[in-house]
Amino acid sequence: MARRLDLAIDCADPASLARFWADALGYASSGIAQEADNSDAVLEPPEPGLPLLFFQRVPEGKVAKNRVHLDLRVGGDGPLEERRAKIDAEAARLVALGASDGRGPIDEGGTYWVRMNDPEGNEFCLVSG
Repeated sequence: MARRLDLAIDCADPASLARFWADALGYASSGIAQEADNSDAVLEPPEPGLPLLFFQRVPEGKVAKNRVHLDLRVGGDGPLEERRAKIDAEAARLVALGASDGRGPIDEGGTYWVRMNDPEGNEFCLVSG
């Protein structure tokens, strides 16, 4: 049985992508360890129980939709309008860090989320909860 979940992310520029995700997730950028040739970078979790993030350089670029993506829970609880405002504010913050809006806000049946792309095009969502 697995005891810990770590996440490996294929990318073109491990150090740069590690810095983006450190800022996006609140991991300390001082927790980034990287190889001198930028072949990989490791982002240490800020507290026990959170995953280690491993960024590895690969020669091929991303060509299709991710089969797995991250959901960042930022909206919290409360009225839908408050959750929307929190998600939209976080989306704006992440765009300033280098993310892009992959598919604008989705508002379906009382739920709200935004699908985005990290600087290398990997999809992730900002969701409430």
